[in-house]
Amino acid sequence: MIPIKTVEELIAKHSLLEKELSSGAIDKKFFAEKSKEYSDVNEIIDIAKKYINFENDKKDLEKILEDQSSDSELKQMAETELLDLRSQHAINEKKLKLFLLPKDEADKKNAIIEIRAGTGGLEASLFASDLFKMYEKISNKKKWSLELISISKSDAGGLKEVIASIKGSNIYSTLKYESGVHRVQRVPDTETQGRVHTSAATVAVLPEAEEVDLKINETDLRIDVFRAGGPGGQSVNTTDSAVRITHIPTGLTVSQQDEKSQHKNKAKGMKILRARLYELERSRIDQERSQDRKTKIGTGDRSERIRTYNFPQGRVTDHRINLTLHKLEEFLEGEAFDEMIESLTLQAQEESLSNLN
Repeated sequence: MIPIKTVEELIAKHSLLEKELSSGAIDKKFFAEKSKEYSDVNEIIDIAKKYINFENDKKDLEKILEDQSSDSELKQMAETELLDLRSQHAINEKKLKLFLLPKDEADKKNAIIEIRAGTGGLEASLFASDLFKMYEKISNKKKWSLELISISKSDAGGLKEVIASIKGSNIYSTLKYESGVHRVQRVPDTETQGRVHTSAATVAVLPEAEEVDLKINETDLRIDVFRAGGPGGQSVNTTDSAVRITHIPTGLTVSQQDEKSQHKNKAKGMKILRARLYELERSRIDQERSQDRKTKIGTGDRSERIRTYNFPQGRVTDHRINLTLHKLEEFLEGEAFDEMIESLTLQAQEESLSNLN
């Protein structure tokens, strides 16, 4: 049960924000932030007021039921109304609890996605390429902007590794459950006996950190420049344009050589490093908070096998929530992706709510 005082404070906050915004006296630099806060609270305010009024509304109906002078028809209507009221109150309580759950400040951030071929040789690199194409299609459908940061291709035309930045609305909250090991079961093109092979690729989704989110001291960095390696003696090899950035305190290393400009490679490398350091700190804090909890759905363990794409059976299965969709082709086209994400998000919310109780 949510304390009435908590809900009253939410209603008071809505009223205060409304007065502040209508007064025209808010500093311009805070106006957008206050407007967003008001918009968020405004979505739940009617439910909050109904939650507060529940006890009084319940008592009014109970009086009718207890009143000996009430006719049977009126009592029957009151009984039905009371059942509906209690049912709606339970729904309202759940919605309020979800709203009051601690917000993940990273949910609204853009994301950096890293895909790497795992076990399975060339077939794994082809699967990594398929996954990247899937996220490209999802980005196009959602009108997100996807920008390549680095890419390393395999001999088979697949991808050994690809790193990209995705910008748009609430990117991280949508993609954060994609981190982990994705497994594929299918007959490779090179398989003459028609045997099904199992291969894997790892996906890491990191919230893109701004400089205000994380201060990196220059003295903590070691930056090495070297000549980029590329096929066919391309011009990319003629200057020391490649950059390797090492964060000395953590030992994290990022190498970047896709651009011909050393400056651009350093900027891209710093973007990846900042995201990895930010996620490292977030993981540390989350671990401290949840040492006594065992949640089913994680967003940080890249060694966890989260999903299987089975081509012979045309299915995709998420092992964290035991959900199987017999829509493999549609899923890889980005068509059934939202159905999976909504189920994962709902399960994660249920777990968070159970931790509150």
